[in-house]
Amino acid sequence: MSIVIDRKRCTGCGKCVLVCPGGLMKQEKDGTAVMKYPKDCWGCASCIKECKFGAIALYLGTELGGRGGKMTVSEKGSFLIWRVKKTDGTIEEIAVDKRESNQY
Repeated sequence: MSIVIDRKRCTGCGKCVLVCPGGLMKQEKDGTAVMKYPKDCWGCASCIKECKFGAIALYLGTELGGRGGKMTVSEKGSFLIWRVKKTDGTIEEIAVDKRESNQY
């Protein structure tokens, strides 16, 4: 499992580097984010949720049923909008109310 970083969309804010629990990300000299150890990423999605620019996506490989799609997240009010871009170009969006998420 790994993430994909679109360095053209990355603004170099560094928030993804700060939230990565495995310390797997770093900033290049130009400020853009890169994965130091992509194979060690366990797909927690912390960096994806933190990136407000849509520069980081979770690669949805076949083991996740994604067949190579990519998932990003954005915020809209009190909702997280999970956007899955499939390999055929179609997009599926899932809205999750932040106030109700993570309730166990």
